Amino acid sequence: MSLTAGIVGLPNVGKSTLFNAITNSRVEAANYPFATIEPNVGIVEVRDERLTNLSQIFEPERTIYTTFEFTDIAGLVKGASKGEGLGNQFLANIREVDMICHVVRCFENNDISHVYNRIDPEEDAAIINMELIMADLQSCENRMPKVEKRMKAKEKGADTEYRLLNRIKECLEQGHMITSLDFEPDEAKTVKGFQFLTSKPVIYIANIAEDDMNDPDSNPYYQKLKAFALSENSGILPIAAKIEEDLSSLDREEKEVFLEELGLAHSGLDDLIKKAYDTLGLRTFFTVGKDECRGWTFRDGMKAPECAGVIHTDFERGFIRAEVYSYDDFMEFRSEAKLKEAGKLRLEGKEYLPKDGDIMHFRFHV
Repeated sequence: MSLTAGIVGLPNVGKSTLFNAITNSRVEAANYPFATIEPNVGIVEVRDERLTNLSQIFEPERTIYTTFEFTDIAGLVKGASKGEGLGNQFLANIREVDMICHVVRCFENNDISHVYNRIDPEEDAAIINMELIMADLQSCENRMPKVEKRMKAKEKGADTEYRLLNRIKECLEQGHMITSLDFEPDEAKTVKGFQFLTSKPVIYIANIAEDDMNDPDSNPYYQKLKAFALSENSGILPIAAKIEEDLSSLDREEKEVFLEELGLAHSGLDDLIKKAYDTLGLRTFFTVGKDECRGWTFRDGMKAPECAGVIHTDFERGFIRAEVYSYDDFMEFRSEAKLKEAGKLRLEGKEYLPKDGDIMHFRFHV
């Protein structure tokens, strides 16, 4: 299951610096607007400690962690929805991602210019959001006449789609993101097909100074952005992008020492991945054995056959049942034989809803 988060924000807020940390790559992070022209894509391993522990016990030939894809999208500016600053190209890039990581500058540094020559995180966030809203409004207005023609032709479902678009249009005209609306499950599925920019979940990343990491709430800029994020029911995460970039060049032991010196329990990148998983309703199940121990991403609410399909479509098509036990139970008993004796290994059918941390073996026939 390939999932992508798009990193957006005004120029010079630290997007490329954060992207360098995420992918351990070195995309250009110059001190001038539009240093990023093509969207850079990077894939990061989700280093799940549970899978590490399972591998130490099974000692497989290979261990494969789940992955998450990040796209570094060039800095947007006021007027992007009308094509300013190569806006059309970059707005199109945002349509392809599952969620938005909106980086906002919450630090002062005279050596790093701000595109509007001031530090105001709430205004910065509002500028980007308004461009996304205006782009969605244009898309909505372009779509509605086509749906009207389908209504006149008595096409099934066209009237429902039109009412939904009209509701979305009113929301956008009032300057609100589509995420502020509540939809029934069927409506949500239709809205997702529209690929509106402001229907995607958002995590605001407050790029703060290193000195603020131990107490981000002492930073008035962070406090301002936090209030803004909460007002629209979005998540927020404080990250010192420069620290994350420095950490990305270190090995595991060096990272632990560096984090300890900074008084941090774990990196901001770890927090970002966890928050992204939670925001998208993602979970992890495991497959284990001597050949391979591997993590697999699934969405909360998927049934066992759908999870089997994450591995291979044949597994879903020919699903018979799943042998299931939990990670916690395995770490207690340490072997499948002891799990069976304790009655902790179960056979589940097509209606089973897998849980985060399940270890599963699928039986299928095609």
